[in-house]
Amino acid sequence: MGRVAKFLLAFLCINIWLQATEALRFQFGVQTAKAHDFLRVHNNARKQIGLPPLEWDEKLAEFARHYVNLRAASGCGMIHSNGPYGENIFWGGGKQLWGGRFAVQSWSHEKKFYNHKTNSCIPGQMCGHYTQIVWKDTKRVGCARAACTNGGGQLIICNYDPPGNWLGEKPY
Repeated sequence: MGRVAKFLLAFLCINIWLQATEALRFQFGVQTAKAHDFLRVHNNARKQIGLPPLEWDEKLAEFARHYVNLRAASGCGMIHSNGPYGENIFWGGGKQLWGGRFAVQSWSHEKKFYNHKTNSCIPGQMCGHYTQIVWKDTKRVGCARAACTNGGGQLIICNYDPPGNWLGEKPY
């Protein structure tokens, strides 16, 4: 076998190995989305209103990984864990790889539906994801992503501690 053929074979093997590794990592919940992908958008939203940044918390990320994998294995229903933390859930359909930045940006865009003066959402709109992101007492966040086992897209979950969105309280 010539040098070019050996090089091409080695290149092909490495490429197949990298794709298989990435597929396994995604399948088993070890996501390529890094903490900074989630943190940057969370902290930009908080900075806009003068709040301190959140810190990444591996305990919260592990809670999110466990729950997102559970939900992904059962059809990806957007059902809250009712755990001890605040929680935002994002679902993205199709074969596209939905990233942490996109999910947090979609929640952050709810800012336009939040009326701080009345501490309420514009009727017919959601803003609770946004208010959880900017909850003044929240200090830590951890997130995870998983592919739906039914081929129905991906689920991303972020957990927050201390939790927010307490009835009658303003987020900031």
